[in-house]
Amino acid sequence: MIAVDGPAASGKGTIATRLGSAYGLPVLDTGLLYRAVGVILQRAGGDLDDGDAAARVAGQLSSAMLDDPAFRTRTAGEAASRVAAHPAVRAALLQFQRDFAAQPGGAVLDGRDIGTVIAPEAPAKLFVTATAEVRAERRWKQLAAQGEGVTLPDILADIRIRDARDGGRDAAPMRQAADAVLLDTSEMTIEQAADAARRIVEAARARWRSSS
Repeated sequence: MIAVDGPAASGKGTIATRLGSAYGLPVLDTGLLYRAVGVILQRAGGDLDDGDAAARVAGQLSSAMLDDPAFRTRTAGEAASRVAAHPAVRAALLQFQRDFAAQPGGAVLDGRDIGTVIAPEAPAKLFVTATAEVRAERRWKQLAAQGEGVTLPDILADIRIRDARDGGRDAAPMRQAADAVLLDTSEMTIEQAADAARRIVEAARARWRSSS
């Protein structure tokens, strides 16, 4: 079981995917769950600040509903950060994530509270980060490639707002688990970051085996 936490556009999603491929494990982007809740709620004309309505959407979510490209947009990211602040939404999605983490053979989950709330027992925990400026440039390039007309200053402002919201919420705030290894990808390529992550996981596996 591998927990990969960190702020938006830190590279944690790519790292989680690479780790899943390296170890033959299923991967869950837990942020996609919250993006789906936000987008589906908005499509139904709901209010993102209505915790009860958002929780009802979260309670009906299934894996088969997560392939919508609309969940990968800038708007979806903002919606996710807002609905994720509702304790009822987090409670509704808690078991979904824990069941995924506990499946036989292991799993990789990336998000903001995997190592602290969803899978605190995970033997391998990473907290992936980068400077706000680097993360904003990454997200800007990603969104521009998808055809979204966005500016770098606007994305940087979004990143800072989301960091403050995700780290300051009462329900499962984003923070590094005490036993998670910090991986700053600010000056790393994707390959370098993935390689560093694999080394962290290998060290965790060695510790786990020696204590078993």
